[in-house]
Amino acid sequence: MNPREKLEVVDHKRYNTETATLIAGDDYWDGHNFERHGRQTFLYRTPKGSYFATYLTCWQGELDRLEPLSQDEAVTMFEGLQEKRMSFEEAFPGVKVEDA
Repeated sequence: MNPREKLEVVDHKRYNTETATLIAGDDYWDGHNFERHGRQTFLYRTPKGSYFATYLTCWQGELDRLEPLSQDEAVTMFEGLQEKRMSFEEAFPGVKVEDA
């Protein structure tokens, strides 16, 4: 699944899905389409190391949106999304993970 292009400026910073790296999403193929109840979430990292999520919808009356995330928020989202595009270490360089 290739999410739709999204470009927004938030707090004087430009977030662009075309130049960012897709880290994870909740998309999946159910045998007919990639939709997840009409809504999908995708997590990205910008070339400068900022994180953001896009929330896409197919529902009338709802709008797609983009939300900047802190690194901690991005880690939490990554852990909950089932379709990882890369390993944790690739997605969050320099973040230490401890053994349980």
